[in-house]
Amino acid sequence: MSAPRWFVRGDADGFFALALDNLVQLLVIVGLCGGVLGFGPDLLYARVLPGAAVSILVGNAFYAWQAHRLAAAGGRDDVTALPYGINTVSLFAFVFLVMLPAKLAAVSAGAAPAQAATIAWRAGLAACFGSALIEIVGAFGAERIRRATPRAALLSSLAGIAVSFIALGFLFKSYGAPLVGVVTLVVVLAAYFGNARMPGGVPGGLAAVMLGTVLAWVSGLVQSDPAAWEAARSSLGLRLPVPVVGELFAALTSGELLAYVSVIIPMGVVNVIGSLQNIESAEAAGDAFDTRSSLLANGVGSLVAALFGSCFPTTIYIGHPGWKSMGARLGYSLANGAFMTLICTTGSVALLALAVPIEAGAAIVLWIGIIIIAQAFEATPSRHATAVAVGLLPGVAAWGALMIKTGARAAAAAGGTGLTSGAPLEAALAAMDVSARGAFALEQGFIFTAMILAAATAEIIDGRMRRAALWMSAGAGLAWFGLIHGYRWVGPDTVVNMGWGTGAPWALAYGVAALVLVSLPGKRVD
Repeated sequence: MSAPRWFVRGDADGFFALALDNLVQLLVIVGLCGGVLGFGPDLLYARVLPGAAVSILVGNAFYAWQAHRLAAAGGRDDVTALPYGINTVSLFAFVFLVMLPAKLAAVSAGAAPAQAATIAWRAGLAACFGSALIEIVGAFGAERIRRATPRAALLSSLAGIAVSFIALGFLFKSYGAPLVGVVTLVVVLAAYFGNARMPGGVPGGLAAVMLGTVLAWVSGLVQSDPAAWEAARSSLGLRLPVPVVGELFAALTSGELLAYVSVIIPMGVVNVIGSLQNIESAEAAGDAFDTRSSLLANGVGSLVAALFGSCFPTTIYIGHPGWKSMGARLGYSLANGAFMTLICTTGSVALLALAVPIEAGAAIVLWIGIIIIAQAFEATPSRHATAVAVGLLPGVAAWGALMIKTGARAAAAAGGTGLTSGAPLEAALAAMDVSARGAFALEQGFIFTAMILAAATAEIIDGRMRRAALWMSAGAGLAWFGLIHGYRWVGPDTVVNMGWGTGAPWALAYGVAALVLVSLPGKRVD
């Protein structure tokens, strides 16, 4: 058995795909922290981004080492490290449901803008720390959940995210700038599905990004704005990570953790389940990683983020099969960690964003989404194809709910109607035969809902009615406490509404469904 190589040709493609994905998260952080939360350069570029760099570097190094160990133990050269980076869902949740409310409360209490931003940052640190604790504790029981859950349930919920939040979103970007998006999409499809060799032997992903960047500049999609370039250059400078234990301790002891527990707990649990699904996805693709150590490393990454100033948990990314199909192995993970560390500690994120538009790499992310969707059908028993289809629906519904709210806000901004939230919006949509209430209910905890529906469907297909009833009972319990379906309006957005009986209508429905299933005869299908 030969030792696995740390770098192979496919790692170049894998690096560009993962680095692009991570870069998108960083650009969102810069935009939201600076524009929405009012973080100054000293806080954003000297605390948040360097803290994110440490967490990303630690996690990427671990998952590369883990893959190397698995490859060496089996004498293999085809093991692909788990992709890893900042958790997108938690990023938005912590900004809008934790840090922004903390900032607004501070401003209302008379705090100056800089002081309010610091209070918001501390609340984010507390939330990130709480999420890390949930991830670490969850690592010790998650394997049992994975073994007891049909593969169709684990993979279809990922595919629901892939088809909506990933594939459709980036398909929109591709067709919004067709000369860049469509052309690079064809390059990616030819390289990865058709095994076409690019001119000069350039990796397909790199060829797509290079061509897309050139087309973006030539077509005028990217324009040279002197003011924007000057602002980006002003952010340059070496800023090494510094522990913020004192600030974190102040946040935890001030009650900020308890104030936002209704957001932190669901986000932490969702992160554990999502990582679990991604480990299952990797095993379906041929790489069986140890569940406990994978989840522990994930939690430790989030813990490190909080200790060094980042408010954003990390996670194992969906898309392992996509990176494996690219030919990526171990080195892409190490290269991504090093690259993210470089741009986070030097303030060069803004310059990079101006030079390489997101449309130039949208096709790579879109392709990864396609691979995830295909795997959900290919890696499950053919008789469970219906269960996979059922599991896709909640993710699509959640994306649709987001589009409804975004469209309502855009229409209100354009027409000044103010009809952006609450009962008036739901009533207006109901009059047009759109059940917005159902969409918003499906949006809350949609990952859990997808798993429950897909698992119950798989058990029904196999004639195991009592096991299907157990999944319905689990849905009843989650719904009763508001972990799924329960929602309330906060301004122009819906948020989880945790509490005793907050999801009673849906809990009752799941409970009755469980009773119906128990009353039915079943016949096991092997």
